[in-house]
Amino acid sequence: MENTATLNKMGTVPVKKLLLTMGLPMIVSMALQAFYNIVDSYFVSGMPGADGLPNAGECGLAALTLAFPVQMLMIAVGVGTGVGVNALLSRSLGQGDREKAGRIAGNAIFLGLCTYAAFLLVGLFGVGAYLRSQTNDPDILQMGGEYLGICAVFSFGAILSMIYEKLLQGTGRTVVSTCGQLAGAAANIVLDPIMIFGLLGCPALGIAGAAYATVIGQTVTFAVYALFYHIRNKDLDTRFSRLKPDGAAIAEIYKIGVPAILMQALMSFTAYGANLILGRVSPAAVTAYGTYYKIQQFVFFAAFGMNNALIPIAAFNYGMRDRRRVNETIRYGMAYTLAIMILGAILLQALAKPLMGLFSLSDATLALCVAAIRVITVGYPFAGANITYQGVFQAFGKGVRSLAVSALRLVVVALPAAFLLTLSSRAETVVWWAFPIAEGFALAAAVFLFRRLKKERIDRGMTNDGGGQMTEGGQMTNDK
Repeated sequence: MENTATLNKMGTVPVKKLLLTMGLPMIVSMALQAFYNIVDSYFVSGMPGADGLPNAGECGLAALTLAFPVQMLMIAVGVGTGVGVNALLSRSLGQGDREKAGRIAGNAIFLGLCTYAAFLLVGLFGVGAYLRSQTNDPDILQMGGEYLGICAVFSFGAILSMIYEKLLQGTGRTVVSTCGQLAGAAANIVLDPIMIFGLLGCPALGIAGAAYATVIGQTVTFAVYALFYHIRNKDLDTRFSRLKPDGAAIAEIYKIGVPAILMQALMSFTAYGANLILGRVSPAAVTAYGTYYKIQQFVFFAAFGMNNALIPIAAFNYGMRDRRRVNETIRYGMAYTLAIMILGAILLQALAKPLMGLFSLSDATLALCVAAIRVITVGYPFAGANITYQGVFQAFGKGVRSLAVSALRLVVVALPAAFLLTLSSRAETVVWWAFPIAEGFALAAAVFLFRRLKKERIDRGMTNDGGGQMTEGGQMTNDK
């Protein structure tokens, strides 16, 4: 094995600049991912009513809200696997071990194919039972079944694009990921009105058209990533023979990836649980939450984009034993992420009514959407700090700690608090406070866990403040 780290910008460019040059393309890329759901919701909300279904647009939004947790689960498995790949790939390149990096990359693609096979089965056999667990409304069931069935059966583009994106990010090629997302988002935006409303000779497919536009856009993104990765990427061995399963490589990926998958899956579980809890308040509250959630993704996905830049930079420089650059990565990563979340909170507070007015909602649902924004954005600074700490834990192989913070934010505190607040006589306005409360509790835990990490891994475990090679006894381990 080569012991000299491959010359890479993640170990040479000043960290303050590096986080921006790598992070900004990732932020754009993540924002474009959020665009898929927003575009679908916007056009679906405008579907014309009929004699049998005068409120087709709002029923369609409700169907998208109920389908959303499964889409989030797809993202959870794809992104979670990618997090393990990203950290291991960057660390291996930092150590100069191109052979191991090639095996990690090949097995990542193999795992993406396995993930698609699982969601194909869900799309073919599990959609109806899942939707019936949340509603008995026949119109919403029919619409949700059409939309989710198509998105799951043709989910190969969504899942494999996430894997290839992490492979490109792990070698510092973040601009390519932005180009791929732009191409996919453009396809989705153009095709949505054509396929939903039946323009340019296309039959009017309604909510099924939104699903087809989405999967076509995802497939375009995947194609751009795959072509660049297999043709232009010189840092890795991209031969298809690398897809041969390697138990050791898969185990390493999932030592970091499984906690990350579970962490992302908690978002899906939270959305599903929130749908059930808010259903106790009113159907309008469920639709309001789903619509708000898609708007707030622009802010959170921007923070996740910066987090996705932090992880490979911190992991690479930990591989090189460069304590100074690791500390700078954490410090600037925190500052940039907090800036994103605070700016996002200010904009959403200022533009709450105009943003929600873009969707064809009833007055009651619109008022609930605005109320949700007014309250939930109060917790955005706490959320930004939590997201940064989770990224730091992942970069250092402390996936369980990252999972613990995520569980507190999204499930352990948020859902019980939401349930208790639904017992209030003012449930429609106070239930939203469950989310800022959960972020505050999680931040206290994150600070405690980070102090332990700093003492164990950075202050004591790293002695080199100026860059260098990985020592034999300094390899990162993955523990709890």
